[in-house]
This record gives sequence, C-alpha cells and structure tokens, in this order.
Amino acid sequence: MELRTLPKELAAKVARHLVMAGRLAEEEPEQSYRHAKAARRLASRVGIVREAAGIAAYHAGEWAEALAELRAARRLGAGDDSYLPVMADCERGLGRPERALDLVKSPEAAKLDPMGRVELRIVESGVRRDLGQIDAAVVTLQIPELRDRRLRPWSVRLFYAYADALAEAGREAEASDWFARAAAADRDGDTDAAERYAELEGLHILDTEEDDTENDALPEDEPADEPQAAAPAEVEPAAATEPEPAAATEPEIDATTESGAAPTDIEFKPAEPEVLDTPEDDAPQAPVVFLEPKPTDEEQPPPGE
Repeated sequence: MELRTLPKELAAKVARHLVMAGRLAEEEPEQSYRHAKAARRLASRVGIVREAAGIAAYHAGEWAEALAELRAARRLGAGDDSYLPVMADCERGLGRPERALDLVKSPEAAKLDPMGRVELRIVESGVRRDLGQIDAAVVTLQIPELRDRRLRPWSVRLFYAYADALAEAGREAEASDWFARAAAADRDGDTDAAERYAELEGLHILDTEEDDTENDALPEDEPADEPQAAAPAEVEPAAATEPEPAAATEPEIDATTESGAAPTDIEFKPAEPEVLDTPEDDAPQAPVVFLEPKPTDEEQPPPGE
C-alpha cells in the first residue's frame, strides 16, 4: 500500500528488492542487506522501505545502520513499537547497555504484545549479563510465560535464554533441566539446546543417519561372501521348441532439444528490460521470471515456416 505512492515502474522495482531482502534474510544476510539498501536508494521517503532496511541490517550485524533505519521508519510512521526489542539489542551490540535499558524501561515498552514483552525481557537479560549482573539476568526471565504449560511461539527462545543465564550463574543442574525443555520444544532444530544439554550431562550425541550410511557400504578390503554351489538338479530332456523371436529393439529417443537441454512443459521468458535509469553501483539484480506453457507437438509449426 505504501509503495503505491511511487510511480508504477519504480514501485515494481522497489518491491522486487524488498522481496529478495526478505527471502535471503536468514540464509544470506549480507546479500539481503544489499537488496534492502538498493530499495532504500530508490525510495528513501517510504517508511516500509526504511523498516525493511533496518531489519536486514540487524540480521547482517550492522547495528548502527539498523538502529538508524528503524528510527527513520518510526519518524515516517511505518515502524511501530514491535521493533523496540530489536532497537534495544542494537544498543547492546554497540556496547551501550545503559541506552538499551532506557529503551526497556520506556513508556513504549508497556504497549508491546506478549511476544514483544518476552523478546524485550530476553534482551534485558543479556544486557544484565553484559553489566556483570548475573543473578539479575536470571531473575529478569522469571516471568509468568516461563511457567506456561502450553507451547507458545516464544517458548523455545525463552527456555533457551533462561537455561543459558542459569549456566552462566553456575546453576548447572537447573540449566540442564531447562536446556532439555528447550530441546523438547525446539521441533525445527533452530537452537543447539540438545547439544548444550548433552554437554552439561556429559553425554555424547551419535549421528545415527551417518552410521547407517557407513554400514551400507562394504570396506574395499573386505571380500564379499562367495556364492555357494547349488546342488545338481535332475535334468530332463527338453522338448523341441521353436526359438522365440528376439524382442524388437525400441528406437532410442533423444531426450534433449537442439540446444542440448532436456525438454520441459514450460518455457522461461526473460523479463523485459528495465526502463529506469537509476544509478545502482552495487545493487544486486532482483530476478523476475515469467512462465508460459510450452506448445505441444501438434501446435509446433512445420520446419522451415
């Protein structure tokens, strides 16, 4: 909706960069940030663009840039209070724990939803640890959501942060218990809670899939079992039969086209060239692909036409 304030072609180009920034945010944060910066150069007065640039910078570890972009987004009316934990974590990353605590105690913090409040507590716990307040870091996370019997979207991060704070406080038995809870709740394997639990318990995690793969192959120096000779069977004279005709050999089908590529049901049509003349020195290309059905053999024109 905000991009509708831009010319149509420019809005489409900015949108493609924002989509790529979102897709690459976790796996390729540096490339994601490049796309976000390209979108910002094209539409720096659009709040949602500055917000996307701030989140991309945060994932890339660019704390100062992320903080500046999110502040700009809030001034333009796009950023809301939900990004307060991100901004506090940026202050922590810049080595300014006191400013992070100011954001934690700000009036805007009281307006956060449950997810935002939990995230802000996790950041505050980290700030307390940076200040050497280890016990306070543990107490900060002792909130009602920690004892919730139902798994919530924030449960894994909260359990893990609490276990990590307990481990730093030297309360290893309790930390082991909470790492186990975090591992049980972490169904997607986003954290190393299982490894941390095994480390505290002195256990060794075996990769069963890798062991099964190794057992499937015989060592090169181990000879295969020799086949045993079968007992001789009584042989009866075979009846005279006509030899069966040899099966007709089917002609081989060339599975490649003239270009050497395997045929598919669809063809790719490159996007039309951009008409904008905006300088982008290091802006990555945001790909656009259109799909069209490939004509059948009956629709193919005769050779030479």
